[in-house]
Amino acid sequence: MVTDSLQKLLHIMARLRDPQDGCPWDLDQDFASIAPYTIEESYEVADAIARGDMDDLRKELGDLLFQVVFHARMAEEAGLFDFAAIADGINEKLTRRHPHLFGTAEQIAAGHQPGDWEAYKTAERGATSNSRLDDIPQSLPALMRAQKIGKRAAGVSFDWPDAAGARMKLAEELAELDTEVERQNGDAMEDELGDLLFATVNFARHLNIDSEKALARANHKFTTRFQHMEQTLRSQGLSLEHLDIDEMEQAWQSAKRDIADEKK
Repeated sequence: MVTDSLQKLLHIMARLRDPQDGCPWDLDQDFASIAPYTIEESYEVADAIARGDMDDLRKELGDLLFQVVFHARMAEEAGLFDFAAIADGINEKLTRRHPHLFGTAEQIAAGHQPGDWEAYKTAERGATSNSRLDDIPQSLPALMRAQKIGKRAAGVSFDWPDAAGARMKLAEELAELDTEVERQNGDAMEDELGDLLFATVNFARHLNIDSEKALARANHKFTTRFQHMEQTLRSQGLSLEHLDIDEMEQAWQSAKRDIADEKK
């Protein structure tokens, strides 16, 4: 049963953190030291999904659940909250945000309306923050955070009206970066490159493209082609170190063609 399995996991966590004879490593951890592991496990879950490996996904979800249990245990020890409070909190939030399923008879009859979800979240933020951007985590990957910032600003129409406007901004930022590159102004180049990346994310958002996912696909595509190129050269007794720039380009184009042919 789910309840029995969860209780066993909570018991294991308590045993690991037992101040008398628990695990020294687990006892030495705090929220800050565990946070990187929590982030890492989240990415490993996403990786298993991307690979379509459901057995690995089951394992990685277990690792992620353990991270939640770990944080809950440390919070309980500090008298802050426990695992039940975490579950109660998300139960209450999901119930509140789905009145068409869990609300009054009138709310259920009305059904779900487009925009309801964002309206609920906006109302909740308004009660606890001074800015619409306050609760966007600083620790998110920069591209993902940029997309959330842009989307949140667009919620009050602080945005380009269409993709064409976002594309013009992209060209403007590239021109400004070119100017600073010519001047070789290090700090200004970094600032302008950041502006260019932010503008790129906004352009992607107008195209309904997730920037983080798009870059991940580009990373995978480049890695696959590069590794294929290396393998092909090794089979010929060659290596990249011994090629000039023109030969590298030929090897790269050959790798692209080989991979394209394999997909046909």
